[in-house]
Amino acid sequence: MKVELLVSEWCGSCREAERVWRQVATERDIEFSVLDMVQPEGRELVSRLRLKTVPALVIDGELRGAGVQPLGLAREWVAAAPVRQQKSIQPPSMQLSLDNRLFILSAVAYLMAGGLGLVLNGSLLSDGPARPVALHFVTIGFFLMLLFGLAAHMLPRFTGNPIRAGWPVWLQLGCAHLGLWLYAGGFWLGLPWLVATGGTAVWLALALFAWRIWPVLWPVSEPGQQPH
Repeated sequence: MKVELLVSEWCGSCREAERVWRQVATERDIEFSVLDMVQPEGRELVSRLRLKTVPALVIDGELRGAGVQPLGLAREWVAAAPVRQQKSIQPPSMQLSLDNRLFILSAVAYLMAGGLGLVLNGSLLSDGPARPVALHFVTIGFFLMLLFGLAAHMLPRFTGNPIRAGWPVWLQLGCAHLGLWLYAGGFWLGLPWLVATGGTAVWLALALFAWRIWPVLWPVSEPGQQPH
């Protein structure tokens, strides 16, 4: 059973509708996706079904309802679908999940710390251990953390494919933080082995992210299904 929820960024009730249907998607084995009106798939649905308002719910290609459905009614509409076996996936969503929120908040914190370090150190061209520490707070701390958070949030939404969730997310977050601090500490103390250890931890965070994002970009079709 294919369930599509058509939403828009400016629609406040769309977030409530998404919460309801995300809950249903964890209970029933449905192919659930959230489509924005600006996406090509969303525009196609608006045109084909002549939709006038969002949120709108489409089940197996047919408009089923508009507005926010109560959880009980939503469950009734997909009662024919089998009960979902628990899987470590995160369906595409308009809302920032806790892990993505933490990645982005960490990026902002590291940007502020790195920028302050560069100011206190004098300039980008000055010598001393503070310079590489501040630079890596900006490069690894800001750019990499921001990439982790935004890519994990946006790519599933625009491809319609779920991202792997669960404990690897928190391991990725821990490795990124630990690796950055070990990396920066190694430069500050002049310990190459500590730099290498930190770099290894950061690489592990990158490897975990690549493993999580792989089914978003190259999903594996289930038997009997057509590839995306």
